[in-house]
Amino acid sequence: MSRRVLLGIDFGGTKVALATASADDVDRPLRKVRLPTRGDEGAQQVLRRSLDAAAELAGRSGTLQAVGVSTFGVIRGETVRLAPTVPGWEGLELPRLLREEFGDTPVAIDNDVNAAAAAELRWGALRGVGTGLYLNLGTGLAAALVVDGRVAPGAHGAAGEIGYLLGEPGDLAFSEGHAPLEEIISGHALARQGAALLGRPVSAASLFEAGDDPAVRALLDRAVAALAMAVANVCVVLDPERVVVGGGLMGASHHIMPRLTAEIRRAVPFPPEITAARFVDDAPLFGALALALTASGRPVREDASRPGGA
Repeated sequence: MSRRVLLGIDFGGTKVALATASADDVDRPLRKVRLPTRGDEGAQQVLRRSLDAAAELAGRSGTLQAVGVSTFGVIRGETVRLAPTVPGWEGLELPRLLREEFGDTPVAIDNDVNAAAAAELRWGALRGVGTGLYLNLGTGLAAALVVDGRVAPGAHGAAGEIGYLLGEPGDLAFSEGHAPLEEIISGHALARQGAALLGRPVSAASLFEAGDDPAVRALLDRAVAALAMAVANVCVVLDPERVVVGGGLMGASHHIMPRLTAEIRRAVPFPPEITAARFVDDAPLFGALALALTASGRPVREDASRPGGA
């Protein structure tokens, strides 16, 4: 009898990651594939290459039971929104295209941060948490809100888009084409500001190691302070029991986590536990597999109750 498998697809800004897994051992993928994307490719080309690779991967692994898809941006109805930096992705009718591709096979779609939070709920640092916050510090900045043990999408699928939070009255905001907080504290923002400051290309990670430069130190202090204030404010509103932090900037966690923890303890009446995510590498891909598992009919609480995790 052919093995029944789940398929996860993670659409990222520079690559597409795919994996298959058995429904009984999802966080240990059977096969994984990475497809680098090219700057001259349109969204339809990327999607077609990805779906061709998915068909081949699933065919080699077994009988496809369900599909989970993680994407940058936000799924609003039938289209992708808040994805202006990737040509052709803003307004793409991704749900319809996936339904046409996979037919009667269940397909679940969510943005990459919500998907990563779904993985943490299934098998990671949010396992068993009723009210929580997942914070993703990567190229961009976003969060996922967990309510009643599930990721809360919000009225428009955009809950947790904290990159658009205002820092002070009069900040240039979404309607002016800005994301105020993300423009201060995100991998892209720090690399851009650091390059302007130092006169050469730098990565966000390298800035955190340049601790002997006063100007760099001031830049990072401002960024981490803005992040800590914003997350503390979200915690006051949500009252989470745990905040889980993941994303590429967690390579500098020894610079970020103490400041974040101190500000939350100072400002929040009932401070939550602050901890690092289990899934650092490929978090949205594991999240896509978690979405597929839910689409296949297995509730989150079933995995959350298993002693010792997956």
